[in-house]
Amino acid sequence: MDEHMQKIFDDGIFAFSQNDYEDAISNFEKILASEPNHFDALQSLGMAYYRMENYPKAIEIGHLAEKQKPDEQSVHTNLSLFYMKNGEKLKAEHHGLQARIAAWKKPDSEKNTDTSDSSEELKMAETKPENIVIPKKFPDMPWKNDD
Repeated sequence: MDEHMQKIFDDGIFAFSQNDYEDAISNFEKILASEPNHFDALQSLGMAYYRMENYPKAIEIGHLAEKQKPDEQSVHTNLSLFYMKNGEKLKAEHHGLQARIAAWKKPDSEKNTDTSDSSEELKMAETKPENIVIPKKFPDMPWKNDD
């Protein structure tokens, strides 16, 4: 993206942050007019329509983003939100599930975890039976009444 388009995108993000969704939409649409595959502009445009409570338009834009990146978690998260607000619970649940699946498919290097080595994480979960002594006789059970 050239400097001019970056400025328009930044202006759109700023307008969005100031709740000026009409200006944000105008900026994102300018970008998409010259760069129709600008994924971040599509995602932002869909969210701006959502904030304006134009859920059908947000859904339409969300599906354009989905065509570009069908395995992107944020696409399905947004679509789930848009469909829920539009009263389409089954479609919202479908995209919610797709978002979870997309998160599971991410390589470990892209996941938001504390450790990048998942095998080390698994080692922490292993039981370590070292120095365990099993008693030969268990103590009496004082809570049990033998009346």
